[in-house]
Amino acid sequence: MLVTGTTAIVVIIGNPIVQVKSPGVMNRYFADNAQNTVLVPVEIAPEGIPAFLGTIKAWTNLKGIIVTVPYKQVMAPLLDRLTPRAQRFATVNVIRRDPDGSLEGEMLDGVGFIAAAERYGVNPKGKSGAVVGAGGVASAIANSLCETGARSLRIHDLDRAKQNHLIATLRSAFPDTDIAAGLPDLATTDILVNGTPVGMNDDPRLPLPDAVLAGLTAKTFVADVVTAPTMTPFLTLAKERGCTIQTGVEMTETQLIPLASFMGVAALR
Repeated sequence: MLVTGTTAIVVIIGNPIVQVKSPGVMNRYFADNAQNTVLVPVEIAPEGIPAFLGTIKAWTNLKGIIVTVPYKQVMAPLLDRLTPRAQRFATVNVIRRDPDGSLEGEMLDGVGFIAAAERYGVNPKGKSGAVVGAGGVASAIANSLCETGARSLRIHDLDRAKQNHLIATLRSAFPDTDIAAGLPDLATTDILVNGTPVGMNDDPRLPLPDAVLAGLTAKTFVADVVTAPTMTPFLTLAKERGCTIQTGVEMTETQLIPLASFMGVAALR
């Protein structure tokens, strides 16, 4: 890619940023479609977020921002507008900078998760699901499982206040879905998702206790949101048990077009 003075910029922010796969995936997409756009990774310290947003508003050749850990819930209340989906959980993973400098946030992690699962023939309608975590990405996935008709959903997070808030929000939006707190019974769980950073980089931990994971069998579809490594300890265990697995990288890839479209940098088809 040749970056010039006319190149449109999009960025991905996080802390750390070393694990993200989006720059390689999205810049390949821009190159393949002969688009004069580039995605740049930006590692920002938490105390720099307010000043960064001020800069973004005045950065006229910047089109948008992809948001990764730990800023998905940090950024949401600082924006000018949120879509209804992002507003429900006060969480964003993509921001569009409009020509007037205003910023609108959307949350597409759940959309990417469902699209990736569909590649494996997995349809949550009528199924039982379990999500570990109640943060930004976990909330989005839990929401999308309910949106697509999951029969029941179990939410587990060590932060009980965050867990209970997510459950209350989902119950209000999806009264026909059985939503409860607690560790899942894997003998009756069709879809199991790690929505936490556990397992990222060199972290050897598993997102659930050994006693729970002892019940994991090949019938459960297992997914992880962690992108580095691609095969987390959790996914490695699930594969050894014969489960169909979905990586965080696959969820990232299936979000590419929705993310680019929201920021206004998708290729014309």
